[in-house]
Amino acid sequence: MILKVLTRTERMQTTSAVSLLKIEPATGLLVGVRQVLSPHFDARPSGSVPELIVVHGISLPPNEFGGPWIDRLFTGNLPVDAHPYFRNLASGRVSAHVVVRRNGQVVQYVPFGERAWHAGQSQYRGRVGCNDFSVGIELEGGDDIAYMEPQYQQLAAVIAALLAAYPTLSREHIVGHSDVAPGRKTDPGPAFEWRKLTALLR
Repeated sequence: MILKVLTRTERMQTTSAVSLLKIEPATGLLVGVRQVLSPHFDARPSGSVPELIVVHGISLPPNEFGGPWIDRLFTGNLPVDAHPYFRNLASGRVSAHVVVRRNGQVVQYVPFGERAWHAGQSQYRGRVGCNDFSVGIELEGGDDIAYMEPQYQQLAAVIAALLAAYPTLSREHIVGHSDVAPGRKTDPGPAFEWRKLTALLR
């Protein structure tokens, strides 16, 4: 991940108002967004708190957008006969805290205080098991397909809400899935514009 200095034009294109989101402290849920609560989560280990934000990319089937399949995957009822690709996924138990759809819709699957199963075998700065201490945010997209402007806006809004709710999180500890699982994962991919996110978080 290489962050570049934005030109004046690029800054103007990315500084439109980010909508405000709020996390309910008692539940760890975003207020006013769609909730599709997943059974695929558990408690964080004793003493573990959110310290890292991991940005992912997801599409089901690959590079196809819309439809119910992400919901179905994260809630454990993905039909194996709906697409050949799903045969490799149906037995998996995976989730993320939040998905940001192509149109910017935010969907929450796991409360932020709980451990979502998003990073798999992973490590960050020598610390293994990133699920224990991270928040997983999925963007509907593909590695080489441009993410949409509403997704950047809402991703920044979710991150701003997280930073306000959890003082253990910071802008300095936001990474891609490929950063914590190099060689195994490539998302969110080269299409993701880290500098645009950085500008929105200023």
